[in-house]
Amino acid sequence: MVKTPVRLFVAFVVSLIGWTIYYVMTMSEPADILFINARIHTMDAQMSVADAIAVRGERIVAVGSRSRVEARVDADTLIDLGGRTVLPGFIDAHGHLLSLGLARMTVDLIGASSEEAAAERVRARVSAVSEGQWIRGRGWDQNDWPSKRFPARSVLDRAAPLNPVYLARVDGHAAWVNGEALKAAGITRTTQDPPGGKILRRENGEPSGILVDAAMELVQRVMPQPSDEEMRQALRLATSELTSLGVTGMHDMGVDLRTIALYKDLIDKGDFPLRVYALVDGPGETWDSIRASGPILDYGDRLTVRGIKLYADGALGSRGAAMIEPYDDDPGNRGLTMADEATLQAIVDDAVDRGFQVCTHAIGDRGNSLTLDLYARALANVANGDRRLRVEHAQILHPSDIPRFAELGVIPSMQPTHCTSDMYWAEARVGPGRVNGAYAWRSLLHTGVIIPCGSDFPVEHPDPIAGIAAAVTRRDARGVPASQQDINDQFQLADASRPAPERYSEGWYGGQRMTLVEAIRGFSAWGAYAAFEEGKKGTLEPGKLADFIVLGEDPFRMPVGEVSTRVR
Repeated sequence: MVKTPVRLFVAFVVSLIGWTIYYVMTMSEPADILFINARIHTMDAQMSVADAIAVRGERIVAVGSRSRVEARVDADTLIDLGGRTVLPGFIDAHGHLLSLGLARMTVDLIGASSEEAAAERVRARVSAVSEGQWIRGRGWDQNDWPSKRFPARSVLDRAAPLNPVYLARVDGHAAWVNGEALKAAGITRTTQDPPGGKILRRENGEPSGILVDAAMELVQRVMPQPSDEEMRQALRLATSELTSLGVTGMHDMGVDLRTIALYKDLIDKGDFPLRVYALVDGPGETWDSIRASGPILDYGDRLTVRGIKLYADGALGSRGAAMIEPYDDDPGNRGLTMADEATLQAIVDDAVDRGFQVCTHAIGDRGNSLTLDLYARALANVANGDRRLRVEHAQILHPSDIPRFAELGVIPSMQPTHCTSDMYWAEARVGPGRVNGAYAWRSLLHTGVIIPCGSDFPVEHPDPIAGIAAAVTRRDARGVPASQQDINDQFQLADASRPAPERYSEGWYGGQRMTLVEAIRGFSAWGAYAAFEEGKKGTLEPGKLADFIVLGEDPFRMPVGEVSTRVR
């Protein structure tokens, strides 16, 4: 008789739990907007595809089939997407936000077909400014010119005899200046090359007008800085352009205290539509401040600063990337390292010990090997902790270094359109052997790493669709290389007599292509992971930020070669 009340109590509790679960499962959850009739690629681990997504505020409330989501939420607004495709908002894992905006406010040299054509654009700007006013520009690339050689100072002197001119190369690792700019900086034939930089010279020792890497700073430090309002205008231009391309987040590779303050100001005013994960631009005042105060995390849900950007070497296009052996097309030149190894090691050790992320620019095989060595020593001194150290670009890798990324837990952060821009001359730079380690996405992915993808804007155009297309085809926007004739007509080969069809039959060294899933993850989920933000962005799942884009067509339902022209 004693057991009966116990049994009744147990039955009551079980019933109560059952009704509670039923109530919770059937209870409507409030939502601001319910989007229906879409093909939603959540890009989660299972590659789930849904047709409805509900949003409250800036967060996803539910995603799944329309019937389940409608039963789950009570939405204020219903939007029918008409069968369009939804993807997570793109994350550009390597860009320069302020530089993009300033580039849109200066002389645009991208696409200039010769040094004379570039100088003509400068001449047009001279006519619109006063005598003595500085003229800035960016985007020239001697590899696109018939001569393939660096431009001459004299050409700029004729175009702008009374105005100092500073024109950054497309990769930002060399500058073309005129005599007025050299005079303002006090650069003469007796000026020594600074550490990590080079002043190119004429045969008589006079500066030629080309400054490589650290030598650029000799002129930069005498140039007038843009005002705060000019910087705000530049940031508005940049964020507007990026959001129009479906970019909802980006990793800003190199900020200072002034830029951080402007970001915060725009965020406070509700005038900053991007989510930015920023790295401090090397050691100095800003890094000292962040080290002392600790990282800035989710300021206004728009800004995080929690690491430092370092430089191991220069760029391939200007032959400043540090190579183990000399350049094939410049015997005796092994490129430049930007700082001595002991100095870099001390910075990396300190950052890792304090729990900061380190992202190091490394392009040449010597630069990459050096960076991996620095990271290995730093990680050996920390007992635990998730550091997610990154190598930015990782363009030319020695075969022995490819597996080290996975072994060390280091992330190679790469930019697909660098490959399709550089492929015309990259083999001439590094030769037929080393080119096999160039932009080696598939070789790296086979080791188990992820590859967050970016554009390095304004070095490249910031369009993520172009980056995805480059990753899956290893062809540029014109579809090159598509034939042996392309190779014969346009590519600078280290050995022109060597048979090439097998290397280019599926794009430039097509065996290194990514799959479409990998490329899209590279511009979404993998970018989020590389910034410690996989818990709140990069995939479309309940609880995460509702950062998504709507496309007219589904990239998963078309030939990969058509992605760049049809997905918009």
